[in-house]
Amino acid sequence: MSAATTGASIIGWSHSPFGRLEAPDTTTLMGSVLPGALEHAGVAAGDVDGIFVGVYNNGFSLQDFQAGLVSIAVPELVGIPATRLENACATGSAALYAALDFVESGRGRLAVVVGAEKMTGVPTARASELLLSGCYVREEGGREAGFAGVFATLASAYAERYGDPSRAMAQIAAKNHRNGVDNPYAHMRRDFGFDFCNSPSEKNPFVAPPLRRTDCSMISDGAAALVVASADVARSAPQRVGFRSRAQANDVMALSRRDPLEFAGVRRAWGQALEQAGLTTLDLDLVETHDCFTIAELLQYEAFGLAERGQGHRVLEEGLVGPHGKLPVNRSGGLKAKGHPLGATGVSMHTIAAMQLTGTAGDMQLPQAELAGVFNMGGVAVANYASVLEAW
Repeated sequence: MSAATTGASIIGWSHSPFGRLEAPDTTTLMGSVLPGALEHAGVAAGDVDGIFVGVYNNGFSLQDFQAGLVSIAVPELVGIPATRLENACATGSAALYAALDFVESGRGRLAVVVGAEKMTGVPTARASELLLSGCYVREEGGREAGFAGVFATLASAYAERYGDPSRAMAQIAAKNHRNGVDNPYAHMRRDFGFDFCNSPSEKNPFVAPPLRRTDCSMISDGAAALVVASADVARSAPQRVGFRSRAQANDVMALSRRDPLEFAGVRRAWGQALEQAGLTTLDLDLVETHDCFTIAELLQYEAFGLAERGQGHRVLEEGLVGPHGKLPVNRSGGLKAKGHPLGATGVSMHTIAAMQLTGTAGDMQLPQAELAGVFNMGGVAVANYASVLEAW
């Protein structure tokens, strides 16, 4: 039997729209997805043994103690142990992995994971300040363009070492925006086309040169929830998606203490997950990856072994990662089009992959979806989570 059939599995999920939502806070957002996830899994609130909450917050709201808000959102969950996890942009995956560890250790048979973020309740300038807390502030803080300024330094360094990546970044933006048209949860469902993404303009200005607006993910609100069950519970579930493998690897936070273009933590986490699964990247049928900025997706192609360093553009030119390519990447539109509510992102990525593997992804559905890779990172490839999922 494979690890997917003996370890913890995802047996239910729910996903809110991402975008500038009317929901006033994370309590409301969590309440919008938790009941649906339980219903989808075919379980009752009283069956849950543990709750794992992913919310970054850090000033987006004065209300914190997010794990304590779950029973306000869903009173039926009162009395169940709830824990909040935070790991920058990988907060959702941190909550999910904690739930998997909880179930696989035997501490519980059924766990709920919920990731949420309310980011649009503060001015954009304030949101940029709060997001910068995910970098090494002593050296990398104070950038006028926030985290975009940090990733702009990566794009500039890439240009100096390998050649200007702007065209490849525009190809990534155009691909992901086209994919996002088919995603009913996406913040931006509009196909901008390559020429628009590749040409700085009044509607697509530089945010932090060489990054244009279309190179940057959006500030979004949203939530997603998953139900995780032990193998014996999952066998009677209406649907089940197992983890063939999963791995986490960290890198030093300060960019001054490493080669920021190497994405060494990405390479380690991805390599460990594939080795555990007995697979190569091209054995996968799809990948949902962390394109917070288009330069990040380009560097991930190289860290995943799809191209030599400095040659990530070839992956795009050959059509490998397009919706009809051998390895579709971010068929959901990725963070670029779907949106990036920090605490919800990792949960959303695993949800989208589970939908693909169970043939329930609607207009996003790929014709061949048996093995899915998910990569979610916190900071500039500091906390790196890699999963290989399969239905069973």
